[in-house]
Amino acid sequence: MLLIEISAAHGPQECELAVAKAWQRLLLEAAMLDVTVQLIEQMPGSKHGTCSSVLLALEGEKSELLAGQWQGTVQWTCPSPYRPRHLRKNWFIGIAVYEESVQAVSQDIRFEACRASGPGGQHVNKTDSAIRATHVGSGISVKVQTERSQHANKRLAVLLVMKKLKEQQTQQADAAGAGNSLSRGSAHREEPAMSRKESKSPTFDRIVEASLQLFNQQGERSVT
Repeated sequence: MLLIEISAAHGPQECELAVAKAWQRLLLEAAMLDVTVQLIEQMPGSKHGTCSSVLLALEGEKSELLAGQWQGTVQWTCPSPYRPRHLRKNWFIGIAVYEESVQAVSQDIRFEACRASGPGGQHVNKTDSAIRATHVGSGISVKVQTERSQHANKRLAVLLVMKKLKEQQTQQADAAGAGNSLSRGSAHREEPAMSRKESKSPTFDRIVEASLQLFNQQGERSVT
């Protein structure tokens, strides 16, 4: 399992649209590679159908391959639907990948089993399989509850703690004047890791839409 975060940072609304489109494209590529995708967190954008960021969990033999193809700064090319006369067509988003660390599990994180709570009806696990993970050094804590096993909750909790730790370290580096351009609020426009163009194919768009509908039917995990 690994986490992948797609973010518009503080980019304009077109970047938020690019996040949503990149998410849809990644879902299709994941299906082709037999990689399972779960939605962990979604932050809506300023316009309907857009996202300022999404956090996804990937599982499967080719999950690292898929994540590696997206990691870094992505240049998404499409005309702005919000500013028709705007000449700019290239929009930049950032994609970060967080992988499991055995060392972090064994040395730095304390785990506590607890009962799942909150909305969800039959989808909330009634046993003590929810996990609260606390990073001893920083005090960062997350609680994960799903229909899955305690082991799966623990793996996801580790990734979320690692993500929060990295964010904390980036904020501290920014305060010292050593942050990177993406953490300061905008994806770097030079030498993107990859470029993507908006599809003009009705067939491709139908495939993406069907893939997204199937994904939405699967629901999302509960994380606090």
